[in-house]
Amino acid sequence: MTDPKPRWYQTAVFMEVNVRAFMDSNNDGWGDLPGLTSKLDYIAGLGVDAIWLQPIMPSPLRDDVSDFFSIFPAYGTIEDFQELIRQAHARGLKILVEIIPNHTSDQHPWFLASRDPAHPEHARYRD
Repeated sequence: MTDPKPRWYQTAVFMEVNVRAFMDSNNDGWGDLPGLTSKLDYIAGLGVDAIWLQPIMPSPLRDDVSDFFSIFPAYGTIEDFQELIRQAHARGLKILVEIIPNHTSDQHPWFLASRDPAHPEHARYRD
């Protein structure tokens, strides 16, 4: 039997955003979170319900993540991300962030710890 009322994500219009390529607010050649925040009225006007952000965590830019708890510096700060969320919610927009936990970089603390066969993280990277 189907649920008579669909969940929000079953009918929502999503817009995937690569922050790096979207809007540069400080003219450094990198799109950033303040730039995205400045375009929320435009995005909402398109009829978008949710913004799906490609990964925004720090990375050595080899399709991996070095820190899951902060923001890639060229994109802004945690405070910039919090402001994006506040402003998006004020316009009825949801924010989703793609997280890729199986793509840790060789600079991530889990990977660095895993080099020691006696460390518990070693099992995370065994074949």
